[in-house]
Parts: sequence; C-alpha cells; structure tokens
Amino acid sequence: MKWVFNILYGGVAILFGLAAAILIGFAALELWRGISPGEAVNLSLRVNAVLESIGILTIAVAALELSQTVIEEEIRRSSQVSAPTRVRRFLSRFLVVVVVALSIESLIATFQFAHDQPQNLGQAALIAAGAAALLAAWGVFITFNRRAEELEPEAMEEAKKEDQRLDS
Repeated sequence: MKWVFNILYGGVAILFGLAAAILIGFAALELWRGISPGEAVNLSLRVNAVLESIGILTIAVAALELSQTVIEEEIRRSSQVSAPTRVRRFLSRFLVVVVVALSIESLIATFQFAHDQPQNLGQAALIAAGAAALLAAWGVFITFNRRAEELEPEAMEEAKKEDQRLDS
C-alpha cells in the first residue's frame, strides 16, 4: 500500500515542478515585456512589469520548494506524520515558503499601489499583516511542538539518525 502513496506523492511533486516551470516561463515573458528595448514604453509600466515578474517568480519558487518538500519528506524519508518531529519539519518547510512568498507579495503590492493606486495600500498592509500573523502562529506551534518532542525523545533521536543516513 505504501507504493500507492509514493506514486501519488510523486505525481503531486511532478505537478508542483511542472507548474513552477510554467510560471518561470511566464515570469520570463513578463520580464521581457518590462525591459523590451525596442519599444517606447512608459517607465512606470516597465517597473510594474518587472515587479509582476518578481511576484510570479516568487510563486514559482514556492511551488518548487513544495515539490522538493513532498519528495524529501514523503517519498525519501517515508515519514510518519504522527511523530511530532516530522510534523514540525514538514509544516516548517511549508510555512517558510508561504511566509516568504506573502512577504514578497506584500512588498510588491506596496510598490505598485504606492505609485498607481494609493487607495489600495490597505490591501498590501493586510497581506503583510497576514504574513506576520502566520509567522506568529508558526512560532506558537513550534513552541507547543517542542514540548511534545520532549515527551518523545526517541522520535527525535530516530529523526537525527535518519538525517545522517540520508545526507551521506
């Protein structure tokens, strides 16, 4: 039965990777539109295109990181989600990607709205506040999860041994 889940996780990882590759292509097209040297385009339109390219690349990197996380945590490690150490690792890798992506997106939105639509700056602030709230909640989760790990020290030792085995 484990092989069925490995196939499913492998398919999910491939889809994340494929989506990331497509997004990288879109980002390259958007960047080219922003720097297109042959066209006489307003500077603010160029800047917006470059910022949009950065936003698309951020999402692509997030998709690549999620693909890597699924491969490493679910296929290579054959992790058991019940262990507190495994849960913390998996969620931490996922949340790092999400918090960084939201932070970059709020920065891009701030730059775009500050020049073109200042009335929408509140939306950029809400994105930043959401990223901050997610980061704070993640910190609370790690604090509680570390306490659970102290109750199961053998799971932590097993995870360290597995890390050494996979890294070599």
